[in-house]
Amino acid sequence: MMVRDASPEDVAAIAEIYNDAVRTTTAIWNDSTVDAANRLAWMQDRTRLGYPVLVATGASGEVLGYASFGDWRAFDGYRHTVEHSVYVARDARGQGIGKALMVALIERARTIGKHAMVAAIEAGNQGSIELHRKLGFRDAGVLTEVGMKFGRWLDLALLQLTLDARSTPAG
Repeated sequence: MMVRDASPEDVAAIAEIYNDAVRTTTAIWNDSTVDAANRLAWMQDRTRLGYPVLVATGASGEVLGYASFGDWRAFDGYRHTVEHSVYVARDARGQGIGKALMVALIERARTIGKHAMVAAIEAGNQGSIELHRKLGFRDAGVLTEVGMKFGRWLDLALLQLTLDARSTPAG
């Protein structure tokens, strides 16, 4: 497996992974699937903002998962904080791909001077929560019944990783 920056050639596979998560999981709280053009525009927007879109690929180059981060909130005071997302293809889960993507993503956030990374995870997704804890994220709280999917209310677990030891922000 290799983790690299995504390219436009990867958007169809990224859309496929995204759409599977929309249709079959509570990882994405959307009901609508997207096409490759949507994912290309999303990738271009992330890149324009200076944020990475990474893919994990297998031995034959197939995309096994993807990850990115973006602004936590749109207000100036939050400019040192990002929220990330990581998705792994259904048949590639449980093989360390999510962890590899997370490690690379955390390093990218540190490289561009971010101070905190937030994870917003459906509270029943204990596998993802445990992975984040192993990577140093700490529990920050749970928002109850703030979302819905598949005819039921969903709780949102928030976890946070401090990326550096700055005691005061710069800029």
